[in-house]
Amino acid sequence: MTVESWQRLVERHLVSSRNPLIVILGPTASGKTAFSLRVCEQIRNGSHGWCGAEVVNADSRQLFRHLDIGTAKIAASEMQGIPHHLIDVRDPREPVSVGWYQEQATAAIDDILKRQSVPVLVGGSMLYISAIVDGLKPLPPADPALRKRLSGEYDRDGGASLLRRLASLDPESARAIDQRNKVYLVRAMELCESAGMPASRQKVTAQAPYDLLMLGMDWPRAELHHRINERTHQLFAAGWVEEVEGLLRRGYGADDPGMISHGYREIANAMVDGRWQMTAEDANALASAVAAKTRQYAKRQMTWWRNDARISWVKG
Repeated sequence: MTVESWQRLVERHLVSSRNPLIVILGPTASGKTAFSLRVCEQIRNGSHGWCGAEVVNADSRQLFRHLDIGTAKIAASEMQGIPHHLIDVRDPREPVSVGWYQEQATAAIDDILKRQSVPVLVGGSMLYISAIVDGLKPLPPADPALRKRLSGEYDRDGGASLLRRLASLDPESARAIDQRNKVYLVRAMELCESAGMPASRQKVTAQAPYDLLMLGMDWPRAELHHRINERTHQLFAAGWVEEVEGLLRRGYGADDPGMISHGYREIANAMVDGRWQMTAEDANALASAVAAKTRQYAKRQMTWWRNDARISWVKG
């Protein structure tokens, strides 16, 4: 889709919508933040009757305070006067569930609409976006005993056997979960075992109460991989290692919820166990390893979204 095409699409959508929600999604490093600012600027200058636009974050990592460089978090000076919600709202030690995010994001979206402004949901966290656009209803509560057993199983081999078992029981959920994300992996297995059916089949959806326009950032695979590699090395050059060092000095650890984000755990573990002294050569090798894992995550993101007919893809 060309620039003119998405601009016309946005304008038509806003003219005909009573409760618009524009969603900008895509794999990591695909340019969602920059594109969201362009969309918001168009809305601000449009002739559709809406007062403006405000961004609601749907990136699970940018919810956490102190995680700025490694998450490529937008700075206040870059926001162009556009309000941004659900950024820096959690401490890295605080867990975040899909249910919590759904409640917070829905409240923000509804408040924006009350002000006659347009909410723009921006991010790459598949479950968080699905919680809003698919109207997911809360799943059954946790079973403490079962969770403790599964958590112990995870700890024995870093989740490898748990993920293999989940893949055999619930391939859809397994494709969306990073093995390093202990909270999500244990919860998915807990749902499978407690209900005797895949977690993906337990999702109860309702029609979202919004008029949706979903725009996806689309890049050829080779170009996206290049962007991921380049950005990862740029983040290291910008001080990602020093940022993690500062977090460790504050008392945060590699297993805190915020620190399981791509790159943060790898850097933290490297510092803690002394395998890396962070010479230029070491940092470059670690950056390459983080980039490889980020490319794997981007593949899972696109697998999740590729067949969603609601998404209009914008060529990078």
